[in-house]
Amino acid sequence: MHKGRSDSFSIFSSLPEDVVLKIASLLQVRDLCALGCCSRFWRELCFSDCIWESLVRNRWPLLSSFHFPSSSTLTHSPNFKKWRKLYLDRHVELGVRARSVVKFVEACSPSESLEVGDHLKAVDTLIGTSFGFEDVQRFLFDPQMNVLINLVGVHYCLTTLGIRGDNLVETLRTHEISDRRVCVRWWKVGRWFYGFRMRDETHSRWVSLADLAAEDDEDVLGVLRRGTIHEVLRVQISVIGRTSTHWSHILE
Repeated sequence: MHKGRSDSFSIFSSLPEDVVLKIASLLQVRDLCALGCCSRFWRELCFSDCIWESLVRNRWPLLSSFHFPSSSTLTHSPNFKKWRKLYLDRHVELGVRARSVVKFVEACSPSESLEVGDHLKAVDTLIGTSFGFEDVQRFLFDPQMNVLINLVGVHYCLTTLGIRGDNLVETLRTHEISDRRVCVRWWKVGRWFYGFRMRDETHSRWVSLADLAAEDDEDVLGVLRRGTIHEVLRVQISVIGRTSTHWSHILE
C-alpha cells in the first residue's frame, strides 16, 4: 500500500509543472488544502503563490490593488505563501463583517420591519469591504436567516457586483430563498392641485427575492436604491408570510 502511494506521487512529480498546477487549480479551496497535506511534493505545489493569487483575484474581483502584495515583494519560491495568507485572512475577516451585518439588521428590525436607511447602511458595509459573490452566497443567502438579510445580499449583487437576471435567480433557487418575500412600503409628499397640497401618498409592493433579482419591478428597485430623497418621505421594508398575496398596490 505504502509503495503504491509512493509510486503515484512519483508519477505526478514526473509530470510537467504546468500540468500539475492546472490539476491543482481546478480544485475547491478545501480540497486544495487537503491535497497539500498528502506529501511534501503536494504541499509545495498546493501552497504555491500562483494558485492562491488566482483564487484571491477570482473570489474578490472588486478588491483594489492596494490590498494586493507588492510585486517587488513576490518571490518565485513554491513555498511562498503571501497570497494564501491573504486569502485565508480575508475569508475570516469577511465572515466577521458578515456577522456584524446580520447583527446590525436584526437589531434594527425587532418587529421584522427595517427602515431603508438601515438597509442601505448594511449594503454599504458590504461595499466597503469588497464582498465577492461567493461571500454573499456563503454568509447572507442562508434560508435560516431573516429574509431582510437575504435582501441585503440581493441588493448588493444587483447594484455593486452587477449580477442579475437568470444567473442571480438560479443562485437564489439553489439556496432555497428565491420565493421568500418582503413588503416594501414608501410614503411620498402629496401632489399640488390648484394651489392645494393633497394628502401624502402611500405605496406598497409585496415582492419575492426572485422578482427583485429579475428586476421585474423597477419602482421597488428604484426606491430601495435611492432611499428617502426628493419627494420620498420614508421607506420601510417588512417581512411577510408565505400566505400573503403576491402583489399589492395601495394608494391613499
